[in-house]
Amino acid sequence: MSERPTPDLTILETRVYRGANVWSYEKAIHLVVDLGVLEKFPTNTIPGFTDNLLEMLPGLRQHSCSRGRRGGFVERLNEGTWLGHVAEHTALALEQVVGHDIRRGKTRQVKGRPGVYNVIYGYADEQVGLAAGRLAVRLVNHLVEADPEFDWEAELESYILRAERTAFGPSTQAILDEAVSRDIPWLRLNQHSLVQLGHGAHAKRIRATMTSETSSIAVDIASDKDLTTTLLGAAGLPVPKQEMMRSVDQAVRAAERIGYPVVLKPLDGNHGRGVILDNENEADVRAAFEIAKAESRRGIVLVESQIVGKDYRCLIIDGRMAAIAERVPASVTGDGTSTVEQLVELANADPRRGVGHEKVLTRIKVDEAAVQLVRDQGFALDDVPPEGTTVKLALTGNMSTGGISIDRTLEAHPENVEIAEEAARMIGLDIAGIDFICPDITEPVRETGGAICEVNAAPGFRMHTHPTIGEPQFIAKPVVDMLFPPGAPSRIPIVAVTGTNGKTTTSRMISHIFKGMGRKVGMTSTDGVVIDERLLIRSDASGPRSARMVLQNPRVDFAVFEVARGGILREGLGYERNDVAVVLNVQPDHLGLRGIDTVEQLADVKAVLVEAVPRDGHAVLNADDPLVREMRRRCSGQVVWFSMEEPGSETRDMIDAHCRRGGKALVLEPSERGEMIVVKHGRREMQLAWTHLLPATFSGRARMNVQNSLAAAAAAFAAGAPLHDIRQGLRTFSTNYYLSPGRLNEVDVDGVNVIVDYCHNAPGMKMLGDFVDRVGESLESSHELARPSRIGIIATAGDRRDQDMVELGHIAAQHFDVVVVREDTQLRGRERGEVSVLVAEGVRAAMAEGTRCKQLEVVVDELDAVRHALSRANRGDLVVVCVDKHAEVMAELESWSHQAQPGSGANADSPAADPDYAPAPTEG
Repeated sequence: MSERPTPDLTILETRVYRGANVWSYEKAIHLVVDLGVLEKFPTNTIPGFTDNLLEMLPGLRQHSCSRGRRGGFVERLNEGTWLGHVAEHTALALEQVVGHDIRRGKTRQVKGRPGVYNVIYGYADEQVGLAAGRLAVRLVNHLVEADPEFDWEAELESYILRAERTAFGPSTQAILDEAVSRDIPWLRLNQHSLVQLGHGAHAKRIRATMTSETSSIAVDIASDKDLTTTLLGAAGLPVPKQEMMRSVDQAVRAAERIGYPVVLKPLDGNHGRGVILDNENEADVRAAFEIAKAESRRGIVLVESQIVGKDYRCLIIDGRMAAIAERVPASVTGDGTSTVEQLVELANADPRRGVGHEKVLTRIKVDEAAVQLVRDQGFALDDVPPEGTTVKLALTGNMSTGGISIDRTLEAHPENVEIAEEAARMIGLDIAGIDFICPDITEPVRETGGAICEVNAAPGFRMHTHPTIGEPQFIAKPVVDMLFPPGAPSRIPIVAVTGTNGKTTTSRMISHIFKGMGRKVGMTSTDGVVIDERLLIRSDASGPRSARMVLQNPRVDFAVFEVARGGILREGLGYERNDVAVVLNVQPDHLGLRGIDTVEQLADVKAVLVEAVPRDGHAVLNADDPLVREMRRRCSGQVVWFSMEEPGSETRDMIDAHCRRGGKALVLEPSERGEMIVVKHGRREMQLAWTHLLPATFSGRARMNVQNSLAAAAAAFAAGAPLHDIRQGLRTFSTNYYLSPGRLNEVDVDGVNVIVDYCHNAPGMKMLGDFVDRVGESLESSHELARPSRIGIIATAGDRRDQDMVELGHIAAQHFDVVVVREDTQLRGRERGEVSVLVAEGVRAAMAEGTRCKQLEVVVDELDAVRHALSRANRGDLVVVCVDKHAEVMAELESWSHQAQPGSGANADSPAADPDYAPAPTEG
């Protein structure tokens, strides 16, 4: 019996990329799906699949797919394509159903896993995109084999309602579209309409049509209709007679004083709710009072003279008229055959009408008030109005109650425009909706009669951007002009640093340089989030969420982000692009995790930063690393090289050729006095600093920090820093605890030289070992009687491969006389003692080869290992501690120093006196 297709398509893993990532330059959703038995069944082998799919989602007919022409995807369906690919296009089509014009997607098989595919597609709203992916998989399975519990119409409606709940309103969306057209970045701050435009110190906020420039006092005034009328009347502007009442009897007496007909409205209502017109007598007032009072938060009702005329909304932005619309209350016109109820259904069938602010028009709602209004006009819902007879269903012209709008922007009389602008200025609103009631907006209201009946804060834009009749007005432009005048910046410079080793130190160097220039620097690293040299969060903050935290901070005018491999794979970058990308090196570490098995794949991940460089940006690349050197092909901007190679090498020849073409580079020039960092730009060469005079380089012996200094200087130069500021920054940056905790911190413990560093992988151990050799030689030359010993305390994280752990031990044994192997507190999936066994295996293998190490000891606990190493060290010896809990180790060293020298003061670089000193938790 032949095998049959069964609905086996399942989602194994879901990732949301919120910025550039390994799959796309823009944000995307990544589904890892397993086809199961469906791997054997392309679409052309499943009867009726393509026809049913196109019937349910006809928008798929427009998809071009890889064919590059409309209908290309249908061709692929008919020829036969795999269902992972179908799920991708189905998710895109579902997003398009709710108005998200997303067309980016790709599907690729997971290497070495038959039937498992990476499905990647773009999204506009994260929750909608995820829901589209889940529904797409369910729909594909349903089309393979009908599921009696799967109701397509109900599922689609539920999905659309979900999208409507999270969608921006038309006013917010109009402002965002204008901002995007000007390359202004934005961040959604909640699930409603609170949005940040711009980054850091340049950021502005909007909530619907209220902005960060909107006066709170002005909003309060506009919310108090009585106070608004009083202020406008005092300014000589036309307003209706009005009195504020708390009881129905007071309202009746006020109506008699003002004169019928009157309008009753809640003091602090909005959207026309509770506004009752045409109150001709006491009975009308008593009935209307209760309705209006129910909509007032303070239980106060306004009674005002009814102004006869048409309803106009004047939109004032930044003191100037931006648009005027005539608002027509919801109504239907009889055709001589349909009932009122049927006419409402026909009107609501208009595809332009939707629920709430979903579409350009709102569906007409038939509630008790509408039924009564129809009855007052002599009809019932099941009556047939004569042909041409208009039946009102609402008294007010609000769009939210089903009304329509007619654009009158170019028709308004200048005097009326002046009155509206003056009203906005009197209230103090930056964006105001002035409601005019007058016979004709084209005639002066002072002559024809009319008045301002209301001033609205946060007025809706829908009636102006999508009028039912007339030309749409592009009113988002003056809003964005007000928030970001021409020439005003909206972005802050972003420098992003990645690499296998040296990221944190380089990030700190760059931050230190720009702090010295007076910039308010926001920095993320594995130590935490630092804003203007104040530590806000102590954790591993090298991921995208921490980057977004910095971009939201209103003090920050310069950002430096350490970007780790894990964050890129998990969520992508936390921002759209970086002005300067720094790639230090790519070496075998973290392999075997999240599908990254080779160093070449790791290079592809770190190259995401280079791909995020804009045309006017820079990529600072290590010319000495072949994998980093290849990244130049992915950069849209300029490349700035840095290199430690000597003149005459192949790398230096490449750099010289680059500079002759006008490029930039930082190199080392050796001389009898030492090594000089030289900045090359075109044919110019500028000396920057001697490496042996930079504190972080330990007189040039810490070669890793010589390289980090080159990278930091190159990044600062690319970001526009003057050379003298770069020089000063490097000369004042040291590896003490306060500037660079856990990075070559030097402590003197009763004559024992202790170096504390976060070294945790084999490539890092090679660089640390080179430093140990150089420092050891210096110590040996100063001790004539006995050669100082070198003691190393080493460990690595449990999520490394077995061979990486063995290699770490093998390398360490080549540089230390005694190796003490310990373990981290977090084992990351390993059993206690397993990591130390593997590391020790590498040490023993090196000892068998006759390397420097003569003694191996295993002390699993970190603090016990530190105590053990110090107890066996003599004055003049060198102890290197590769730490996990840096703060606890530094406190132990301080304690040990006090025990050795009772009554002595703390070492200058020790954090013992720091009240905030605490271990850093591990993120993720």
